[in-house]
Amino acid sequence: MSPEGLVLIGQLGLQALTDSGWNVQSVGGLTLGADPVAYAIAYASGSAACAIRAFTVRKEPKSHGTGQLIEGPFLPGDRVAIVEDVITTGGSALRAAAAVRSSGGIVAGDLAVVDRNEGGREALEEQGLPVIALTTAADITERMP
Repeated sequence: MSPEGLVLIGQLGLQALTDSGWNVQSVGGLTLGADPVAYAIAYASGSAACAIRAFTVRKEPKSHGTGQLIEGPFLPGDRVAIVEDVITTGGSALRAAAAVRSSGGIVAGDLAVVDRNEGGREALEEQGLPVIALTTAADITERMP
């Protein structure tokens, strides 16, 4: 959540989504890991040709306020990229995708900052979700002193 990290992840995430051809209108995922990723991408898209909106999927709807499972400017019919900080088992992305679909969204795929290579990518792809990871845990540890 550092300024430098948000700038980097926002730019790289936006570029990855542009390159994917998914043509998404919004990004989001299960709070808390997805929140800074989604917000960074939305912010980076502010000066792009097509702005991308960010939303948050709650773990459970609150009993007060809006009482919704999805908070933010998500709209039914949106093409969505589920985003997350780390893919481990794929469970968080699958929960977020189910919430988006039940609210009328179309899930184009999953974008993660880091794939831990622990079976999550395969679990998501088995459910029909294409996956993009900006890097892997192995790539990170390989570069550590």
